[in-house]
Amino acid sequence: MAEAVDKHIWAGRAAYLALVAALIFVGVLPLDTLPPSWAGPDLVMAVTLVWVTRRPDYVPVWLIAATFLLCDLIFQRPPGLWAALVIVMTEMLRGRATQLRGMPFLFEWLTVGVGLIVATLVYRMALGLVLVPRPPGLLHLSQLAATILAYPLVAALAHWLFGVSRPALGEIDRRGKRL
Repeated sequence: MAEAVDKHIWAGRAAYLALVAALIFVGVLPLDTLPPSWAGPDLVMAVTLVWVTRRPDYVPVWLIAATFLLCDLIFQRPPGLWAALVIVMTEMLRGRATQLRGMPFLFEWLTVGVGLIVATLVYRMALGLVLVPRPPGLLHLSQLAATILAYPLVAALAHWLFGVSRPALGEIDRRGKRL
């Protein structure tokens, strides 16, 4: 019986990894050769936040660390800085996952939005502190706003396509452990 639970968790992890790999692949495609004046949403971040707030057992911290360190290297960001901020934010959200479960979606969205705003501000301050060239502020602001606005759509798609939904209050897994 424990094998069935482990298969379910590993299937959720595999779905997360497949989706993130597809998003990274699309992100590195040379679709436009001009420098962008605005940035679209960070869908890897939105997918990760949806998985963490709804099913924290699907995305352990080591998987998030590996994913975002790889993203830092592929997208040529300072290695480890954004990954560390994402780990701090996702672990704070993981700690609040049981509280968010009983709240309306708007409260979950607000919590994730505040976390993204704080992480982005700390990221920009850290880049400025070590004198690393920063992208234009409007570019970061547009990506932040687009990611926050895309979160409900990503949550709905994760629910409908992958079955990633918030467990009900008091729901237990097959081992008898509370979710």
